[in-house]
Amino acid sequence: LIFDLKNVNPEADVSVKLVSESGVGTVAAGVVKARANTVLISGSDGGTGASPLSSIKHAGGPWEIGLAETQQTLILNNLRSIIKIQVDGQIKTGRDVIIGALLGAEEFGFATSILITLGCVMMRKCHKNTCPMGIATQDERLRDLFKGAPEHVVNFLHMVAEEAREIMAGLGFSKMDDLVGRSDLLEMEDAIDFWKSKGIDFSRIFYNPFVYNPGTDNTNVSRRKTDFQPSAVDDVLDRLLIKKAENALSSGEKVELDIKVKNSYRTIGTMLSGEIAKRYGNAGLKEDTITARFDGSAGQSFGAFGAKGLTMILTGEANDYLGKGLSGAKIIVKPHDDCRFNPSENIIAGNVLFYGATSGEAYIYGMAGERFAIRNSGANVVVEGVGDHGCEYMTGGRVVVLGDTGINFAAGMSGGIAYVFDPKQKFDGKCNLEMVDLETVTDTDDIKELKEIIERHLEYTNSKKAQHILETWEESLPCFVKVFPMEYRKVLGKMIIEDEKTERQEIQHG
Repeated sequence: LIFDLKNVNPEADVSVKLVSESGVGTVAAGVVKARANTVLISGSDGGTGASPLSSIKHAGGPWEIGLAETQQTLILNNLRSIIKIQVDGQIKTGRDVIIGALLGAEEFGFATSILITLGCVMMRKCHKNTCPMGIATQDERLRDLFKGAPEHVVNFLHMVAEEAREIMAGLGFSKMDDLVGRSDLLEMEDAIDFWKSKGIDFSRIFYNPFVYNPGTDNTNVSRRKTDFQPSAVDDVLDRLLIKKAENALSSGEKVELDIKVKNSYRTIGTMLSGEIAKRYGNAGLKEDTITARFDGSAGQSFGAFGAKGLTMILTGEANDYLGKGLSGAKIIVKPHDDCRFNPSENIIAGNVLFYGATSGEAYIYGMAGERFAIRNSGANVVVEGVGDHGCEYMTGGRVVVLGDTGINFAAGMSGGIAYVFDPKQKFDGKCNLEMVDLETVTDTDDIKELKEIIERHLEYTNSKKAQHILETWEESLPCFVKVFPMEYRKVLGKMIIEDEKTERQEIQHG
């Protein structure tokens, strides 16, 4: 994901949020090696007002423990100088800021305390549109009740900064940079005689590689960010694509490209799409302005965030995350003409295809893996078979499956429509019917839409299965199952009833 984001916008910094828990330092080291610019260690305290209490109370551990482990791990692996560490989790005072800095943080996240200064009373009803303070609501009557002002936040943060400056002065520091990573200045208050504090050992949190390894050569090791994170996208294939497609990018002239690929070429087309978005915004280019033909085995995230005006034709096979976040591009994946197997019965693309796609279209001549088109919200996609969890959490678009599906199809699907070719009549046992209904395709508009999509699939891929279905349309049409979300009012009504029931139970149990 970091690599994908760096491709779509090479100038952007990428921040990765990690929950404070045992082992977080190792994960943070991996994040640094994956070329992230900031790592955020988030403590168990805090959480949004919309989160269930059970989630808030059982999400990781104290930020101090995760922050200390992360700082120590990065220093010991000589990685600390190229990453910025941020921390959050009920940071409220200047003292919290100083402790965070001493443990290794350079940036600090304030959320709950800022909300309180704006008038929040922590009703924890943010998701119900009934916030009595007018903060988390779209109701105009409630929004009129909002009494917060920017000056309240400014005043609060000024007081936090003043307290932090007083503590820094007491420690003999004038700059925060000198304070970062000085955990040797922390100590436990032994005078507190309380049963909960007996037996607590903070030595691992206070451990400082610089202080406790005096014989170690620390000349080139830093306690804070001092260097730039090396780029991961200087030599990607898209640099060549952008150069070859310059006429299309600058003047809208049609361009055709032919490229050989291998599976070490990841995220092909993403940087090119980012360039289209920079110059033309969400409108993109005219359809098929840039037609890029690829031959071989494409690596992960082929066509991720593909922008409008880009057509990507892959002859070969694709790995996972094909078309992730598709944003208007057209993607076609098909086998070579001389293949000696039946494409409709073989995997041609990996898992998690078209995750979060918002627009565009794709035609896959072959089967795909698991989690196909999950969170699709607007793309039209055709495939000839999928694994488990297809169309999970889908909210829009059209998906046509000209073959078998795995189990749990359409789980959490709240929008869009899927058409599944089911001549064996086994699909209803594989579909998750909690939020969707099934019916045969009888509506005139649905029939027209389905046929047009399959015709385009045949045109772009020369699929034998699509050809057979169209040639026997009268016999094939009854074999299609239309998967569509239940009426929204019913789902919403059920949710409201369940929420009220849960509230009554909570009141009864105190």
